[in-house]
Amino acid sequence: MVEVMMFRMAVIMGSFMDRFSRAGQVRFSVWAVFSVREVIGDAAGFLYTLTTGESEGGFPMGLESIWAHRIVHKTVTAGAMVAFLMSASTVLAQSNTATAGDGAAPAVLEPASPIASSLQAALGPDVPDSLMQHYTARAFAPVWVADNSLTENAHLAIAAMAASNDHALNPANYRPLELAGQAERAQTPDDWARFDLDMSTEFVRYATHLSSGRVQPNEVNKALNVFPDRPEPAALLSAATGSDDFATFLAELPPQSDNYARLKRRLAQYRQKAATGGFTSVPDGEVLKPGMRDARVPFLRKRLMEEDIPGADGHSGQVYDGALIEAVKTFQEYHGLATDGVIGPNTFARLNISIEQKLIQMELNMERRRWMRDDLGDFYIFVNLADQNLKVVKNGKTIHTARVVVGKPFHATPVFSDTLEYVEVNPYWNVPYSIATREYLPDLQQNPSALSSKNIRVFQNGSEVAATQVGWNAYSRQNFPFRLRQDPGPSNALGRIKFMFPNEFNIYIHDTPSKSLFSQAERAFSHGCIRVSDPFALADVILADHNLPDGVWKRYLESGERDVFSKFSQPVEVHLTYLTAWMNKDGSTHFRHDIYDRDKVLLDALRTAMTDNL
Repeated sequence: MVEVMMFRMAVIMGSFMDRFSRAGQVRFSVWAVFSVREVIGDAAGFLYTLTTGESEGGFPMGLESIWAHRIVHKTVTAGAMVAFLMSASTVLAQSNTATAGDGAAPAVLEPASPIASSLQAALGPDVPDSLMQHYTARAFAPVWVADNSLTENAHLAIAAMAASNDHALNPANYRPLELAGQAERAQTPDDWARFDLDMSTEFVRYATHLSSGRVQPNEVNKALNVFPDRPEPAALLSAATGSDDFATFLAELPPQSDNYARLKRRLAQYRQKAATGGFTSVPDGEVLKPGMRDARVPFLRKRLMEEDIPGADGHSGQVYDGALIEAVKTFQEYHGLATDGVIGPNTFARLNISIEQKLIQMELNMERRRWMRDDLGDFYIFVNLADQNLKVVKNGKTIHTARVVVGKPFHATPVFSDTLEYVEVNPYWNVPYSIATREYLPDLQQNPSALSSKNIRVFQNGSEVAATQVGWNAYSRQNFPFRLRQDPGPSNALGRIKFMFPNEFNIYIHDTPSKSLFSQAERAFSHGCIRVSDPFALADVILADHNLPDGVWKRYLESGERDVFSKFSQPVEVHLTYLTAWMNKDGSTHFRHDIYDRDKVLLDALRTAMTDNL
C-alpha cells in the first residue's frame, strides 16, 4: 500500500514539474529530484528524467548531476521531501486555476479513449521511467494503435525489426513476430494497451542497438574509451506519432557513414556465399613457392575466386605462376600478411579460415562502427590498431598513409579520440615510471653507468644527480624517487619528433630509432605509444599551413635544436580505433588478425547483451 501511494505521489509530482517547467514559471533543481528518488525508490526514477532529460541506466550523469547526487545526502532529509511531495497535488490544482486563462495546456490530461485508460492503469511501478514520462505527457494515448488496429508506422517498425539481421542484429531480441501475433489476437482495450507498451519497449531497444550499438564499449573492455550517444527514448517514440516520414526516420537510425554501408553490403554478399557452400579448403603441406608444380594449385585458384580476389580466374593448370602469384599477393595484402607470394603457414591459415568465422568478424565490426561518429572531422589522423596503419584525412580525402608500430598485447594501445595540440621536434623522453622501475632499475643495480650510453640522465626533486653516486640496491618499484630523462638525439626512444594529444593514457605518436620494425607484417612491439614510419612526412602534412622552408627538417636534425609547433589553422582530431574487418572504396575486403583478442571479448559480450535504453 505504501509503495502504491508513493508511486501515485511520484506521478503527481512528475506532472506538476512538467506543467511548470513548460510554463516557464518554476525551475526545479536536480538535487530535489535525487532526494525524491532516494525516498520513494526506483518507482519515482522518472522524476530525474523529467528534470535532466536523462534516463536512469541509459545515459551517464553529467558532472553537475553527480555533484548534486553527492550533496543531497548531506543537505536534504527524507522527511522534508516526503512533505514536499504530499503538497504537490494541492499546488498543481492551484497552478491550473492561476493559469487557466493563459492558454497553456494542463500537465495531466484525462485519457481520451478506453485504450488510453487501460494504458494509464498499466503504467505501474515496473514500467521504465522513460515510458512513464512519454505516455503521461500524451495523456496515455497509444503510440502504435489507432481505431483498434496497428498504425502504418507500427507496421513499418515491426518490418524494420524483422529485417534487423541485415545490420548484424538479432531480430529475436526485438520479438517482431511475437508483436505481430500479439496485435492479431488483441480484442480488448487491455490487450491493445499491453501491445502498445511492449511495442514501445522493443522499438526503443531496437533503435538504440541500431544507432549506437548493443553494448557499452567501456563496460565490455576498459581499453575501449568510446562512449556512444544513446538516443533519447522520448524522441524515438515521438517520431512514431509525429514524424512526417517515419520510413526515412527508420532509415536514418543506423550509422550514415559510407564505411558502415560498405561493410553491410559486403556482409550480405558473404552470407550469400555461405548459403551456396562457403569456401573451398586448401590442403596444408609444404610451403608453396612461385614456380612449383603442385596438386594443391587448383584448390588454391578456386578458393581465391570464391572470395573475389582479382586475377585468380586468369590462371589454369597446376603450376603456381603468373596471375595466380599476383592473386595470392593481393589476398595477403587483404589479410595483413607479407605480400611475397610465398604460401607458408600464415597464408595457409588465412586461406582456411571458414566463411562462418569471417561473417562473425564482419558482424563484430558492424557493432564497432555503430559506436563511432559518422563525422570524424574535417581534418583528422586515423589509426587502426589492428591494421597497424595510419592515415590522414582532410575534407573527406586520404592525403597521407603510413605504417605504425602499436603496443604489445601486454601493453595494448587503448581506443580513444582526442585533438592534436602540438608537434615537438628533438624532444626529451621522460621515461615512464613503469619502464624506469621494471626495465632500467635492474640494469642500474647491476651497473650504475648502464644508462650513460643511452644519454639517460637521473633527476631527483628537480635536480640532476650522478647515477654512479646512487645506491641503487636500496630502491625498488615501491620507493623509487627518481625521474629518468633521455636527451634529444638519434638514439632517443621517441626519435626526432613527436605528435602530442595529451591524454590520461600517456599515449602519443612519435618517431623511433628502431626503423627495421616497420618492415614486419604485424607490428605490435611498443609499450603502448604509436611509432610512425617517415614521421617528417606526417609533419609536412599536419604543418602544411606553416609554409616551412625546404630543408627545414634536415636543419633540425643536424643542429639538434628543440622546437614546438602548436598553432594549426584548423583542429586536427586523432582517432585511435580497432577494426578487424572493413571494405574499402575500391571494393576490396580486408580482415586482420585480432592481436589483442578484442574480437573474442566482444563476441562473448554480444552473446549475452540486451542493452536497454529505457
